[in-house]
Amino acid sequence: MQAVRSALPIDVVVSDYVQLTNGGGGQLKGVCPFHDEKSASFYVNPSKSVFHCFGCQESGDTISFLMKIEHFSFAEAVERMAAQANITLRYEEGGYSQRGQRGERTRLVEAHKVAAAWYEEQLQSAEGEIGRTFLAERGFDAAAAAHFGVGYAPAGWEHLVRYLRGKGFADKEILLGGLASQGQRGGLIDRFRGRLVWPIRDTAGEVIGFGARRLREDDNGPKYLNTPETPIYKKSHVLYGIDLAKKEIAKSGRAVVVEGYTDVMACHLSGVTTAVATCGTAFAEDHIKIIRRLLMDTSQYRGETVFTFDGDAAGQKAALRAFEDDQKFAARTSIAITPGGMDPCDLRLAQGEEAVRELIANPVPLFEFALRSAVQRHRVDAAEGRAAALEEAAPIVARIKDPSIRHEYAVQLAGLLGILDEQFVVRRVGQIARWQRESPQQGRQQAPRRIEPQAVPTAAPQRVAYRLDARDPGQFVERELLKLAIQCPELVSPTFDQYAEDEFTAPPYAAVRRAIGQAGGVLHGCTAADFVTAVRDACEHDQVRSLVTELTVEPIRTRRKPDEIYAGEFLVNLRRASVKRRVDEVRAQLQRLGNRATAEQSGPVQQELWALQQYDDNLRTRGAAGL
Repeated sequence: MQAVRSALPIDVVVSDYVQLTNGGGGQLKGVCPFHDEKSASFYVNPSKSVFHCFGCQESGDTISFLMKIEHFSFAEAVERMAAQANITLRYEEGGYSQRGQRGERTRLVEAHKVAAAWYEEQLQSAEGEIGRTFLAERGFDAAAAAHFGVGYAPAGWEHLVRYLRGKGFADKEILLGGLASQGQRGGLIDRFRGRLVWPIRDTAGEVIGFGARRLREDDNGPKYLNTPETPIYKKSHVLYGIDLAKKEIAKSGRAVVVEGYTDVMACHLSGVTTAVATCGTAFAEDHIKIIRRLLMDTSQYRGETVFTFDGDAAGQKAALRAFEDDQKFAARTSIAITPGGMDPCDLRLAQGEEAVRELIANPVPLFEFALRSAVQRHRVDAAEGRAAALEEAAPIVARIKDPSIRHEYAVQLAGLLGILDEQFVVRRVGQIARWQRESPQQGRQQAPRRIEPQAVPTAAPQRVAYRLDARDPGQFVERELLKLAIQCPELVSPTFDQYAEDEFTAPPYAAVRRAIGQAGGVLHGCTAADFVTAVRDACEHDQVRSLVTELTVEPIRTRRKPDEIYAGEFLVNLRRASVKRRVDEVRAQLQRLGNRATAEQSGPVQQELWALQQYDDNLRTRGAAGL
């Protein structure tokens, strides 16, 4: 027993499950694997071969660590350590490795180890050619297959069962391990038949299950068939490739989560050796715990987890499911959306290994992806759409625990929506965050509260019905210009006729502008004796007609006789106000495009912004001569 303990230091065993760093005084520390925690309180003393967690109070030696984390019996823990240290055990009743005295788990692991080796041999057989062809078509040669231990399960009913029996395994062990199933006639039949097979290993590198891919069209089974739940295989506790990726994950502080076995192969062969995948189940909380331990994911240390999903609707849905678990990480979580619906395996085949590395090297933060997905479901070029998008996206930002990051994303959300008043969005997010913090249930209910569209600051004033306000400087300009157009058309002709209705932001004034146009415009008014009558007749209803009468009799607001200079000031002021609104709209459009926009997307918008700014400068310096 002492020989086993001495041959396998405790930090070597623990490092298969937890990233350990210097804890000072000869101690090592990491995130406790036995409870969730925000700071590393799990300590290992290599010289004493003991561990202790100051959070949950779990403690013990190497053997007790394995018993706790793997649910081993005492004998199974000793056998695991002996196997790793290449030590042959002598049992009390004499002899070596007596099957009857060995732990159940050890026997099941041995059966899987033997099965994995046999499957690899079958891949090289004549029948295994179909599997070799499948791999070759996806860019995997014999060396790649050997590196990942890929094998082939022959199409017969009991080839593996007979082989394992010949190696001394009982039917009960073969059935319990999920390597075979009960046939209709009572005998055992191979679980995997006529399929390509990937061995699934635990963090220590032991085979505990298999994933098998359908190869033949006449195979009516599922595309992928995995080992069922067994004493050694729990799909929610397993990540394919974790045995190959764990050291690099701990070293680099980054884990990459892909969707399938071939995606893991493609990533690793492309140099992304931190890639892992779930085995026939969605990425869930138990998978997070595995990665957190390897990342040393605490509130002090921030690693990164990158999810890759297809760019299609199903892939985006999967990404948003991953987002739901985001706050269980302290680490950054990002998403790499593969182009054209290609997974990493397809991407490697189509564009080469560099394309895979580029994909993983440039992910989008998962919060940003979730925000963009929420915003894209709405028409943010309209006030109602902006309000609805804010209603959906603000609670997403409010969930961010770090206040500084939450503020940054609130500002980013304002940009995506084209809302220039960033502080309005920041305050809204902060309000929802308080609701969620004070009463999570109430926060979920109140956060999506309806926001009236007019309450949302917009990139440009919206055309909504409201009372005229004589004290509004903008409305004063519009009203004075309309009075000039009706009373002294010659002072604003022909420039006034070039102004569109939407340059008058007050709907009643826009209606008057429309009536002037329908009456022939100010150019016609310069010579028409009945111009006012024509304008009144063109009005849509009595309210507009009454307003025209007001504008006709209301004195023009100047102490001197109205002249072209006075009229020119109002022509310039109205046009500059219109230009400013358009500048705000274009800036909001650039904000929505963001930094990731291509030159083709942002170029025309930036050009328009530049032209508008030049025009405004020209009006400011030259006045009416710049119109």
